[in-house]
Amino acid sequence: MEFPENLLYSEDHEWVRDEGSRATIGITDYAQNQLKDIVYVDLPEIGSEFKKGESMGVVESVKTVADIFSPVSGKVIEKNLELKDHPEWVNTSPYGKGWLLRMELKEKGELKELLSSKTYQGKISEES
Repeated sequence: MEFPENLLYSEDHEWVRDEGSRATIGITDYAQNQLKDIVYVDLPEIGSEFKKGESMGVVESVKTVADIFSPVSGKVIEKNLELKDHPEWVNTSPYGKGWLLRMELKEKGELKELLSSKTYQGKISEES
């Protein structure tokens, strides 16, 4: 499993790439591995606003349906439309082609509350 060190991680298994006033968000390699074969991704509309911790969509796999929780507060400014036809990218490239959405950050300070790669790996080890 991969845990890129340039990303931040939430307790709910989302990753965040800090891009200044914006952030790209996806689900972690660990999360996609737990879900197995992803068949559908339901993402929010552009312009939707979320507070940290709110559900902002779902990922459906052959095994289950899982909520996507907003790891930070902000407004959706872009979503990965390619996932409509290629939901499997979340499995095959969770940190690349399988990104979910981009947000304009409301509270940049919330990024400090997210986990480093090393801390996130430790959390997963405890769960396993």
